[in-house]
Amino acid sequence: MSQTSAATATGSAAQAEALLQTFARAGYTHARPPILQPAESFLDLSGEDIRKSLYLTTDATGEELCLRPDLTIPVAREYLASQRAGAPAGFYYLGPVFRFRGGTASEFNQAGVESFGRQDRAAADAEMLALGVEAAAAFGVASVDIRTGDVALFAALIDALDLYPVWKRRLIKDFNRKISLAQDLQRLTLETGKTRNEYEGVLAALAGSDRKAALALVTDLMSIAGTSNVGGRTVSEIADRFLEQSTLKGGALPRDALQLIERFLGIAGEPDDAAGQLRTLASDAKLDLNAAIDQFESRTGFMAARGIDTKTIRFSTAFGRGLDYYTGFEFELHAKGNSTEPLVGGGRYDGLLTRLGAREPIPAVGFSIWIEALSQGSAA
Repeated sequence: MSQTSAATATGSAAQAEALLQTFARAGYTHARPPILQPAESFLDLSGEDIRKSLYLTTDATGEELCLRPDLTIPVAREYLASQRAGAPAGFYYLGPVFRFRGGTASEFNQAGVESFGRQDRAAADAEMLALGVEAAAAFGVASVDIRTGDVALFAALIDALDLYPVWKRRLIKDFNRKISLAQDLQRLTLETGKTRNEYEGVLAALAGSDRKAALALVTDLMSIAGTSNVGGRTVSEIADRFLEQSTLKGGALPRDALQLIERFLGIAGEPDDAAGQLRTLASDAKLDLNAAIDQFESRTGFMAARGIDTKTIRFSTAFGRGLDYYTGFEFELHAKGNSTEPLVGGGRYDGLLTRLGAREPIPAVGFSIWIEALSQGSAA
């Protein structure tokens, strides 16, 4: 190793240590989950598509294991297994994660913070953003682009519209997975009646059914066929697809709903300006979005109280991080001039812990830090 490389590594280690001390002083506990993790949690939460990027193995009992691809789920599982489960608790971490990325190192360091059980959601969200900004500063990146969004606002809009439940689920899922909503909205508008003839009997049986009935029917059919998935899709995903197709036979997505969704997705700017646009939209459409907008405005106030200049924040209703377990606030910090790779990214995921086995919903919010990216950003 050259003297320059050694100096860089030493500097990065010192910066990482300073970063961890920042989190410790803020009251967070150091978490050190095992590198080898049950693969089921990652596959269930991210879908079978993630399988191709995991490093998998099997133990003597046949359980599928993987090298951890991130640290959020392992930290959450440790929290749920502890005596603190359900109570407010916060953790920080730093360690290697493993993910096939094609042409880029598959092992890389990830740091971050996870906060569980806090009921003061707006304040907790603002604290995560403030700690993320501090993390960048600890690596010498004092000026960052802050990009934020809020899937809870989109969910509130979709919930307020008079749409079939299957459409609501599909639109929110596509939003979270960064699928082009414009393309999906067009498909829901134009695909009416275009179903494959071989499925007509099943679609007729599902017409007007709820999701529970559709899931039961598809489960029975697949059990008879002796399979649990088709083409990597789960029973639940197949049931949703059949429900969607049976719904499309009954009528297209209403044009006024389509126009309203497109108008909503065009809102962007400083948080205060965006809040005004959202209230105008809700008033014009006679929709009650007050609770979601109130939470959004409260969060902005807590951000300002933490010393963040909210006029520098780039908010967009269409912003999402591509993970379907997010339920509210989402954010990324980018180096100035880098529009693609984030240095820090995170958000609120209130539904994750119940999917990991919690008996009652537990509020959760956190963020991850890409140490190598931060180191490169500080050197730029």
